[in-house]
Amino acid sequence: MENLKAKAYELREDVIKMIVEGKGGHIGGDMSVMDILVTLYFDQMNISPENMDDPNRDRFVMSKGHSVEALYAVLAAKGFFPIEKVIKEFSKFGSPFIGHPNNKLPGIEMNSGSLGHGLPVCVGMALAGKMNGQDYRVYTVMGDGELAEGSVWEGAMAASQYKLDNLCAVVDRNRLQISGCTEDVMHHDDLGARFESFGWYVISTDGNDIHALHEAFEEAKRLKGKPTVVIANTTKGCGSPVMENKANWHHKVPSAEEYEQIMKDLEARKEAALHE
Repeated sequence: MENLKAKAYELREDVIKMIVEGKGGHIGGDMSVMDILVTLYFDQMNISPENMDDPNRDRFVMSKGHSVEALYAVLAAKGFFPIEKVIKEFSKFGSPFIGHPNNKLPGIEMNSGSLGHGLPVCVGMALAGKMNGQDYRVYTVMGDGELAEGSVWEGAMAASQYKLDNLCAVVDRNRLQISGCTEDVMHHDDLGARFESFGWYVISTDGNDIHALHEAFEEAKRLKGKPTVVIANTTKGCGSPVMENKANWHHKVPSAEEYEQIMKDLEARKEAALHE
């Protein structure tokens, strides 16, 4: 687990390089979601370049598609494509490494980024698995700002109706979106109680703690008869005080000075994780 925690900081470094080279990117959400993605791809899901066409592979959809840089970094670390190619080509004209997930690339199930679509599509994937007698699991990551979309709750109702215990949704609960604090833009009150009222099993955990995430996903696997949502409480910009909990880092390119400090902070946290 310490290795995975260190890997998460290492992949954050790749994201920073990607955004600087591409001159744009949703850096704050990339940093908050990274531990979730690392836990799913390296600890939980049956997904690899070798089985990406296997009908019984696990499925993942990055519903908050604007955090695609984090997904590209993780997929590259899994061997789907070289990280050097991603960093060099990200957001360049004609590149497949565009600013939202592109299913022309290996390892990406669907184009996403029009917020509110990921959960309903994953409901269909999970229902298909049930109908076909397959035992794969389906995961999606949503942003907390995304939960203002009505289609999320239509999907939530359907998932409960069909008792999709092979479906696990994750909310990246960093409490900030492009226009500011989520509770000022569209407040969530008790988010867990809201999902429970839709018939979901709710797990609330520290979304920047890989040990806690591991336990949450293992608990979700054991649950039968209803879908699970993991409310992952995270820090936007996690990895450096330069970015942390600052709404203006939703989409931003670091200056040369900021880049230098952020990379120092990430390297220090990576080394600390290895020696815990």
